[in-house]
Amino acid sequence: MALHIYDSATRSMREFTSLLPGKVGIYLCGATVQGSPHIGHMRSALAFDVLVRWLRRRGFETTMVRNVTDIDDKILAKSAEAGREFWAHAYIYENEFTKAYDALGVLRPTYEPRATGHIPEMIAFIERLIDQGHAYPGDSGNVYFDVASLPDYGSLTRQTLDDFSDDDVEPDKRNPRDFALWKAEKPGEPGTAAWDTPWGRGRPGWHLECSAMAGKYLGEEFDIHAGGIDLRFPHHENEQAQSHGAGYGFAQYWMHNAWVTIDGEKMSKSLGNSLIVANILAEHPAVIVRLALGTVHYRSTVAYSERTLAEAGAVWDRLAGFVQRSVDAVGEVPADEVASLPLSQIPAEFVAAMDDDLNVSVALAVIHEHVTAGNNALVAEEDVDIRREQLLVRVMLDVLGLDPCASPWRDESAVGSNYHDALDALVHTILDERAAARAAKDWVRADSLRDALLAAGIHVEDSASGARWKIGEK
Repeated sequence: MALHIYDSATRSMREFTSLLPGKVGIYLCGATVQGSPHIGHMRSALAFDVLVRWLRRRGFETTMVRNVTDIDDKILAKSAEAGREFWAHAYIYENEFTKAYDALGVLRPTYEPRATGHIPEMIAFIERLIDQGHAYPGDSGNVYFDVASLPDYGSLTRQTLDDFSDDDVEPDKRNPRDFALWKAEKPGEPGTAAWDTPWGRGRPGWHLECSAMAGKYLGEEFDIHAGGIDLRFPHHENEQAQSHGAGYGFAQYWMHNAWVTIDGEKMSKSLGNSLIVANILAEHPAVIVRLALGTVHYRSTVAYSERTLAEAGAVWDRLAGFVQRSVDAVGEVPADEVASLPLSQIPAEFVAAMDDDLNVSVALAVIHEHVTAGNNALVAEEDVDIRREQLLVRVMLDVLGLDPCASPWRDESAVGSNYHDALDALVHTILDERAAARAAKDWVRADSLRDALLAAGIHVEDSASGARWKIGEK
């Protein structure tokens, strides 16, 4: 049994073999922090968060690098409009991205380098490319990559030079298809946005940033490069070209996630603030948003809508509801036991689904099967089976970043938390009063107590074993 992933470079499923036994290096193109994060940004973060979780569950020591692009034309323009230094503007939105990642339960990367913190590495990279005959200086401050000098240019996206067009028509380019490694400072731009180089003052090109940072943190050759499908060209094509031109092996596998659609169309900025993460989370629980975005196969588009969120909410109620009932019945399985369960003891169907290019939809179906088994065990009051199913369900949910007993959902869902224990005691005091009223056939009093709980957002379910409660919408 081995992990297979779809490699965008070869357009084929490949068995995953890491360069170093037991270790994996991943580079994920992160945010360009020009504005607030939207759900399209989170789609990529969540897709490859699951990849990291699965690799670690499989026993790999996984290094994840997710960069921050904190300087580019748009950041300079928007910071000028706002009357801020570009670095201050970028930092505001970098913090917003971090808050959004944390809210959705995305694991922190091993390293999160900023472009502006790696100027020396970029200058050294350019010098190497010039020495290798793959780059040339233009007018003062400009340096370009010579695409015609690299035989495999276009191999990532399977295009030839004749397929490419370039809107940049700088007169100092040898070929209009050549791309900028270093850009000369422009009149009106702040002096803090340019650095001295052997070719004049300027700032890095977007593609160069990622090649330099990937090389610093993962080496000349690493396992997986990941990002959104919209980055394949020109960004990833040019990253690969630079690195191959420098003599580096670069990424051995390429993984690209599909985008988010709204009403059947690709998400766009014209849709406005409705897709900003902070605004969505003000209306919907973060765990529901994660489930809606993160349990669709990463190469499939996510059809985002209020209906999608409602369906995800119903799924979460079922999953978290079972976990809570099992905790009530037999206690909470310790987190270290959940974290350390060997791969051989995880349901084989789940492992097979995740090894099949992270097939999360099939994996989720396996989880539902075990939730059903757990609910049946609860009805039969089979404590050993209840505990086993709680463990298995939570292990599998943990791979998807959705264990109700783990941070950040523990506090949000109150499963197994001190908040839940305190609330449970108060609710059961009212439920005991309601039970006494029902026994006395005081239906008005019983209904009044139930309505009071409902008004507080607490739903009561009567069963043969007694009343249960859960938090829902008021």
